[in-house]
Amino acid sequence: MFIDSHCHLNYKGLIEDQDAVLARAAAAGVSGMLNISTRRREWDAIIATAQKAPNIWATIGIHPHEADDHADVDTALLVNAAAHPKVIGIGETGLDYYYDHSDRDQQRTSFRAHIAAARETGLPLIVHTRDAEEDTAQILQEEMGKGAFPGVIHCFTASQEFADIALNLGLFISISGIVTFKNAADLQATAATIPADRLLIETDSPFLAPVPHRGKSCEPAFVADTAQFLATLRGISIEDLAQQTRDNFFRLFSKAAN
Repeated sequence: MFIDSHCHLNYKGLIEDQDAVLARAAAAGVSGMLNISTRRREWDAIIATAQKAPNIWATIGIHPHEADDHADVDTALLVNAAAHPKVIGIGETGLDYYYDHSDRDQQRTSFRAHIAAARETGLPLIVHTRDAEEDTAQILQEEMGKGAFPGVIHCFTASQEFADIALNLGLFISISGIVTFKNAADLQATAATIPADRLLIETDSPFLAPVPHRGKSCEPAFVADTAQFLATLRGISIEDLAQQTRDNFFRLFSKAAN
């Protein structure tokens, strides 16, 4: 039923027993998973995991935390790596001013290189943004003006204003287990307004386990809990929510349908 549009199957917490994680996902009705990379040294392993099953796909990209250590990863390198048949997205990339693990200028440079790769390949951009709404919005608007590209704001926790900007640019919005948290009233209000044809769901596992799994290592099976919460929030059946988000995933990540 469900597509986990953003998970890290090769991270600690999942990699130790990956086959069991995949089995539990299947048992929970998860029919597809997008395995996200954050560092260049992960790319081969991320792709290898995607090659284990027809319903697992991969991305290539550099997380903003890693931007300083990957100044050599330019658009050409990303485009070349994205040619692999199991690679269906560019990222995750973006801006993170909460931790500032990398220089902000370098984060912005890396972000623009990823956008150019998404534009050149036609593959969706997976955007991470934290405490950087203004700069993220400005860069997305500037770059969209140079030529359209598909994309998604992953693990959305930003404002309604930012959601409206992203939607106006044609981007999708992906909701994680954070929406189930008791202190997420603002996010819940925004999640209820996302158009049905622009909504995705994700776990961002092994992080951010939804209620009722708080305190546990998150895994793709838990996307079902986020889906149930969202369906109730939006006043639709779990089956309709699953169908909508699954259709949206394959419309955005069209290479996965080939």
